Amino acid sequence: MNSVSLLGSANEPVVLDVAASAAPVRVPTARRYLMCPPRYFAVEYAINPWMDPGAPISTELAVEQWNALRDTYLRLGHHVETITPQPGLPDMVFAANSGTVVDGRVLGSRFRAPQRAAEAEHFRRWFVDNGYGAVVMPERTNEAEGDFAWTGTVMLAGTGFRTDPAAHAEAQEVLGVPVVSLQLVDPRYYHLDVALVVLDDRSERPLIAYYPDAFSSGSRQVLRRLFPDAVVANADDAACLGLNAVSDGRHVVLPVEATHLAEQVALRGFEPVFVDVSELRKSGGGPKCCTMELRG
Repeated sequence: MNSVSLLGSANEPVVLDVAASAAPVRVPTARRYLMCPPRYFAVEYAINPWMDPGAPISTELAVEQWNALRDTYLRLGHHVETITPQPGLPDMVFAANSGTVVDGRVLGSRFRAPQRAAEAEHFRRWFVDNGYGAVVMPERTNEAEGDFAWTGTVMLAGTGFRTDPAAHAEAQEVLGVPVVSLQLVDPRYYHLDVALVVLDDRSERPLIAYYPDAFSSGSRQVLRRLFPDAVVANADDAACLGLNAVSDGRHVVLPVEATHLAEQVALRGFEPVFVDVSELRKSGGGPKCCTMELRG
């Protein structure tokens, strides 16, 4: 076994034991992300099993954790755009739910929960104000990158709790990419991005990690067929929202508690980068929820 020492969000060493292997050399690519500071973060309602309005919450700590996540992206060489947060929208920090961008084409969002509905228009305006000419707002319920994961060859699309299955066909028409529908069955993993992460979207053989029990039997068969080499996460990985991670093709930014998943991706040649998102997780979110990728 080889020991790999990484720095967690508090600059404390986290040691992983990984077996020596002939893992491929992973090459990162610079990404552009859109994020929203959690200035008004709170848990004022419950729209997923993670949310408890009666539990204590610290907006100050959420801001601190968000800043550390943004600074991690900057340290890794990525560009981060920000949108101005709005009062009365405590979940606006979860930018991934408000748009899907592929080759510069933008499909906006339409939220299922009325508490979040107004977020969509603020993000639409940001895209228009920042030079995105082709912004389409969906007719069907569509929670954007919460339920859409671009693998570089196909768009994986989740349904079952939030996004309308008819939104998958709409996304294919708007974005011009093939879409594969996947059925989510566990309410704790209500979005695709808390059950699956794309690790490598730039090679001929895309690589993902996912938690099988979050998916229906048929969807598990589809994932095995499309991604026979996928990293399979366990229940502990899922329970800390470890799959709500962000990869640039080499670095995988994930919650500090997701040590098993970190070991598995390290075996495949990736470098885990830990962040603390414990306060943001009280609303059911993690690194990916806070991060919309601006592709093209």
